[in-house]
Order: sequence, then C-alpha cells, then structure tokens
Amino acid sequence: MDSDYGVPRELSDLQKQRALYQPELPPCLQGTTVRVEFGDATTAGDPASAHVIGQNFPHTYGQPLAHFLRATAKVPDAQIITEHPAIRVGVVFSGRQSPGGHNVIWGLYDAIKAHNPNSTLLGFVGGTEGLFAQKTLKITDDILSTYKNQGGYDLLGRTKDQIRTTEQVNAAMTACQALKLDGLVIIGGVTSNTDAAQLAETFAESKCPTKVVGVPVTLNGDLKNQFVETNVGFDTICKVNSQLISNVCTDALSAEKYYYFIRLMGRKASHVALECTLQSHPNMVILGEEVAASKLTIFDITKQICDAVQARAEKDKSHGVILIPEGLVESIPELYALLQEIHGLHLQGVSAENISSQLSPWASALFEFLPAFLRRQLLLHPESDDSAQLSQIETEKLLAQLVEKEMNKRLKEGTYKGKKFNAICHFFGYQARGSLPSKFDCDYAYVLGHVCYHILAAGLNGYMATITNLKNPVNKWKCGAAPITAMMTVKRWSRGPAASMIGKPAVHPATVDLKGKAFELLRHNASSFLMDDIYRNLGPLQFDGPGADAKAITLCVEDQDYMGRIKLLQEYLDKVKSIVKPGCSQDVLKAALSSMASVTDVLSVMASPTFSSQPPQLHN
Repeated sequence: MDSDYGVPRELSDLQKQRALYQPELPPCLQGTTVRVEFGDATTAGDPASAHVIGQNFPHTYGQPLAHFLRATAKVPDAQIITEHPAIRVGVVFSGRQSPGGHNVIWGLYDAIKAHNPNSTLLGFVGGTEGLFAQKTLKITDDILSTYKNQGGYDLLGRTKDQIRTTEQVNAAMTACQALKLDGLVIIGGVTSNTDAAQLAETFAESKCPTKVVGVPVTLNGDLKNQFVETNVGFDTICKVNSQLISNVCTDALSAEKYYYFIRLMGRKASHVALECTLQSHPNMVILGEEVAASKLTIFDITKQICDAVQARAEKDKSHGVILIPEGLVESIPELYALLQEIHGLHLQGVSAENISSQLSPWASALFEFLPAFLRRQLLLHPESDDSAQLSQIETEKLLAQLVEKEMNKRLKEGTYKGKKFNAICHFFGYQARGSLPSKFDCDYAYVLGHVCYHILAAGLNGYMATITNLKNPVNKWKCGAAPITAMMTVKRWSRGPAASMIGKPAVHPATVDLKGKAFELLRHNASSFLMDDIYRNLGPLQFDGPGADAKAITLCVEDQDYMGRIKLLQEYLDKVKSIVKPGCSQDVLKAALSSMASVTDVLSVMASPTFSSQPPQLHN
C-alpha cells in the first residue's frame, strides 16, 4: 500500500522521546563549507585482482581517496567548496532492514537543506523496484518527524534489492535522467554496493550526470574492509540479540536441565555470533569460519558439542547455551557440496520434488540421512545471490537432534553418566532486525548521511561514504569517501581437476578474521565460557545513562583508522620530499636511499600476490 509510506504515525512515549535525540556532528562536517582533500589514486586490496577490476571499471577504478576536513585544518591543497547550488538527490533502501537506516536519510536531508534550502530529496518508494518505476516520495521535515532514530525501513519500504541486469540498470538510469537527479544514494550491504559501483560505471560511460554514492548499512556486519570499520545496524543487532541470549542463559542457570541451541542472523559470515558471544558469554559458539578452516564435518561438530556436554556433566552441569551462525550450513564441507548440487539442478529447471531422485550417489546418501525437515529446507530455491535461504535452514535443530542421539548412545554404553540430554532450539533474527537503533547506530547513520552530501558536493561518483576512528567519541571521527572499486576483489574457483575461472569483480562479504584480535579474545576466554557459566546480562538496549555509549567489542579491540593512517603516511612522504631535495648533504641522501631501498624491498614482497595471507577461496 504505497499510500502508507511517509504518513506520520502514532508513536509510543518511548519512541517520541527517542525521536527527540539529535545526533552530534564531527567538526569536519560542521558549517556550510565543504573542505575536501584528495589522496593518491587507489588500487585493489588484492593486487592480483587489480587488472581485472580496472578492465571492468575503466571510468571509476583508481580514483583517489577523499578526506573531509574541519574549517581550521591547514591543508594547502584542500579543495574548498563554498558555492552550493540547489541539487536533486534520490535515495533508495536496497538491502534487508538494518536499524539506523532511517537516520541516513535524515542526515542526508539535513545536510542538503543546510547547504541550500532549495535542494530536494526524493525517496524511492518500494526499494529498487520503486526506483525502476520512478515511484518517489518527497522527503520533508513533517515526513521525517516520526522516523528519526526509529527502526525498520517503513518510511520507504524495500523489495528484491538488486540493480543487476541490463534492463534494471537501464531502468535506473532512465529514472535518474527523467527526475533530473544530481545524485543517487544507495543504502545497503555488499550486494547493493556492488550494484552501486556498476551503476556508477555505467552512468559515467553513458555520460549520465547523476553521481552514485553507497552507504554501508547491513545487520550482518560483513561489509568490512580497510575503509569500512563497521556497518550501520550491527551494533544494535548484537546488543538486542545479546540481551535475548543473556535471558536464555539466566533461564538455563535457573532450571539446570536444558541445552539451548540458538541460531543467529548474519548470512555467510559469523560476525554477529562472535560479537554476541563476547557480549553475553554463552558456553559455546560454533563459528562458520573455524569450521571451514578446519574442514569439520557435521559429525566432527556433533562430537565437539557432545564432548563439551560430557565435560560439563562431570562438573555436575546439565545445562548450557550454544550459539550457531545461520551461515554454518554453507561452511560444513559435505552440506555445502550437497547444496551446490541441489542449486545446480534448480538452475537446470528440475522441480524441487524431483531433485532428490537426480542427486549423485554420495549426495543422495547424505540427503536421505538428514531429517525430513532439513531436506525440505535444503530444497528451497536459492536467493538472488545464489546462496541458500539461510534464515530458513534450521541448522540448530539438526545439531540438537544429532547431539541428543549421540548422548543417548553414550548414556546406554555407560561412557556418559550425566542426566538425560534435553535441547531447546531458537532462531533470533527478526526480533533484533526491527529494533529501535542504539545511540551508536543513530549517530553513525546520521553522520554518514551528511558525508553523502559532501561526496556529491565534491562531484564524486562511485564512492562509498566512510567514517573511521569509530571507537572514539563522535568529535574524533574522521569522515571521508573511498571508491567502491577499491573495496572489490575477484573470487577464483575451480571446476574439475584443472579448470579455473575468474569471477566478476564484486564487494565480497568479509569473514571473521581468525588471526584478528576479536577472535583471539574469544579463544582466550573459550574454556572459561565453556565450563564456568560466567554469563553476562546486558539488559535492554540503553539510549541514555550506563551502557548507552558502549560500542561493539569487535570494533573496539581492533586497531583500525585506515584512512587516518593513509593520511599520516602521506605526511611522512611529503616530509621526506621536503628534507631530501637537490642540494641536501651527502649524508642525508645516503640515509634516505638506504632507508627507502629497505622499505620498498619489504613492501614489494608483501604486496605480491603470493604473499597474501588470505588466499582466494577454492570451491570444488
């Protein structure tokens, strides 16, 4: 019902109070002058991908980083923009609901109106399909009033969320030209921002004047790279889930007779599960990245859980809480291979009811071994990105059944002497996705909205709005923009014994770094989490007072601020140039040559494709 979009709605007392909160702006975004400093041309994070990305994105690859500066910054090369003609900007939700999304629109609206009250912001109603159909809603103060600091995407709604086919790209371009848009802001995750990059490239090639800007908004937390420290919505999702998990932990400790298996949203990566574990301290978490790295089978995981249950029983503990990421099913080798075979048959047009009869012998044997409920779920049609419908596949129920069967066997054999194993299963997803956003997500999203305007004012196309130094207070945040192509990689995969293919460049989901500080923190505490029941209850999401300013642990433990470090390096290089000039002493020249030769040798080795610490994934 399109007529419902943008209609002021009745708010509860808490929602009204929340709507009054005014996010803070960092100094670099204050005032009505845009000051931008451009860095060097960017490259791809994976050197082996650079050539392919450059070929696919000739107009938007290799663009420089942009840093937005405070008025007092003394940077001689900064571009100062004081003239702000009225502009027309469109904004679209292109991804699953993520708390804080509305604040991106609010921040963008405030920014364009502050710089020129005659500027116009149009929201596309109904996601990308609304974009193609040119269904717009003019954003006003009145319309925004009941959506500020609120959850969901119900201001504009969303649909299938893709701008991929030639027809879709052409429809988007036609809409932007018909509506005379100077800018199009796409709010979404890895898939949406990949689409944004392609759209920007096509617009540049076709000389369409609309500039395309991406915003990192996804609850999964998997749009992470050197430029993007976290995503809008991730903080909220983890805090709300952690409260639910904590409540379950308290219940487990009270009754002392149930094991709770809790599956969490997050798509293919386990960022949500990792953060929730560090927040609430359940007994176990099965991270998909660990499973994939160790090539653990479903039986290995079952044994791991059973051994933990047995160890706890020896301490007279017959309860526990185990977290499972929804992407785990695609990390288990044999289940992933089965899914690939099923999806291949889907592509061949085989109907779901006939797929089981056409599976290879090994796949058929595994399929028949699985319980009926899981067989039905595995046969569901894949998502638009060719992945399984992860939210519909009850991996937690499968593990609970396998563990119960094994524990009953051990009980019968006398190797397990604890109480009868009892499991209760949960899926926590939509409960957190529609939450009011946390203070951090309100601030982060609002500031990103302002950054989007600065990107458009600087005339940039194919960029993502970025903020670094996020673990510090808002007044220390560093705002900028990075070309989306600099975040892209090319996945390689093998088919058959010798054949290999290169995929299309894309912004790929970042998985949990098994060498990172957050995972190291989990490993350090894993044994005490397992045996000591040191459950931690965060309580409800706080908007003020104790806990309101707490940020994600995975954000705070990492030493990030990549954009700040790039700027610092540039300052060092400039300093070297200013010291080592023709006419400097022989000693200064010798010291510079020696040092620079050593540094370039080391960096050349580290930048070579063979040095990469995370080799491309191979899917057989």
